[in-house]
Amino acid sequence: MQCIAPDVIIGKDVRLNAFINLYGCSIGDESMIGTFVEIQGGAVVGNKCRIQSHTFICEGVTIEDNVFVGHGVMFINDAHPRAVRPDGQPQTRADWGGRIVKTIVKKGASIGSNATILGGITIGEDATVGAGAVVTKDVPTGMTVVGNPARVLEKK
Repeated sequence: MQCIAPDVIIGKDVRLNAFINLYGCSIGDESMIGTFVEIQGGAVVGNKCRIQSHTFICEGVTIEDNVFVGHGVMFINDAHPRAVRPDGQPQTRADWGGRIVKTIVKKGASIGSNATILGGITIGEDATVGAGAVVTKDVPTGMTVVGNPARVLEKK
């Protein structure tokens, strides 16, 4: 079963697994989207990417070409999420839409399983995010980060 909205742009030779939820996003040529993945409106997945199962890619996220995203990776796009407005009424899209922060994952990067990527982050070209890392600031090109909060892995 797949839930793919009519406004999704899908490139050629894209592999879509079962139980996915795609709406308002675009997915480049030859990419693979795993089972139980949700990709929200406005998100972009480049060419030849591999998005593993149980991953959530929210609005405001751009993933360039040749990127690997491991199982259960969570992207966040709101620095101050709230369920209700100050008057106690439930928030609507109009309330939080202006607060969405953009995140970019540059070409060739790899993100390990269960990593959490806070909004407003740039993960540099060919960088690696270790499994379970919580990325709170930019990851430099070619570097590996690990831990919570993620820090550059020291070279020995």
